[in-house]
Amino acid sequence: MKIYIAGPISGLSFDAVQEFFTTKKAILEMAGHTVLSPMLGKDDLRNETVLRGYGYKGATTTNHAIVERDRWMVEQSDIVFADLSHAKSVSIGTVFELAWASLLRKHTVVVVDNFHFHAFVLEAADIVFETCDDALEYLAKL
Repeated sequence: MKIYIAGPISGLSFDAVQEFFTTKKAILEMAGHTVLSPMLGKDDLRNETVLRGYGYKGATTTNHAIVERDRWMVEQSDIVFADLSHAKSVSIGTVFELAWASLLRKHTVVVVDNFHFHAFVLEAADIVFETCDDALEYLAKL
């Protein structure tokens, strides 16, 4: 199955974000899944100390490129896995991706234990876990 991983990016370092996605990607690939994430092909951001949610000029990082490609990846996926558990601020991009996934009737698995407890997040989620380990264990079994 194809799984799209969503999670916080803005306000974090490139290295922290890469670690967040690559760790989960490795676990899901070992379980036989194909994994997509918003950081694929974004190496031009590697020198950014703090990533922001808008205003980049690279071909793959303009506002429009980010939104369109992330929406396309959600459309291509079977499952959207959103881990909001370690967010330092509201992740607008992740919430958007959950909305697209819900609209497209994708299976949505969400980890939330913070200020993202909101009716829209909870209702867009098919399954809500309190820990990332529990969510990854579930996804590995699919």
